[in-house]
Amino acid sequence: MLFLDTNSWLIHRTLNNELKVLEENKQYYQTEITKDEKLIQILKDSTGLEKYAREKYFMKKENEDIYIIEYEKNSIDENE
Repeated sequence: MLFLDTNSWLIHRTLNNELKVLEENKQYYQTEITKDEKLIQILKDSTGLEKYAREKYFMKKENEDIYIIEYEKNSIDENE
């Protein structure tokens, strides 16, 4: 016997699928939060902030030269 009402199996199935997707999103955002908290701890230190600025935004000190070397993906594969 099958009853089709507000508590039907199809509705529960769709709700369970939505719940699964939401739990996966929750896990993703929790890992991103932990990554960001670690980055914030690093940036609180002046040396960490300087390192981040140099790597991310290519900043430099006054009497310093920076050379950015970009490799083509094919040329790296050929050399290996």
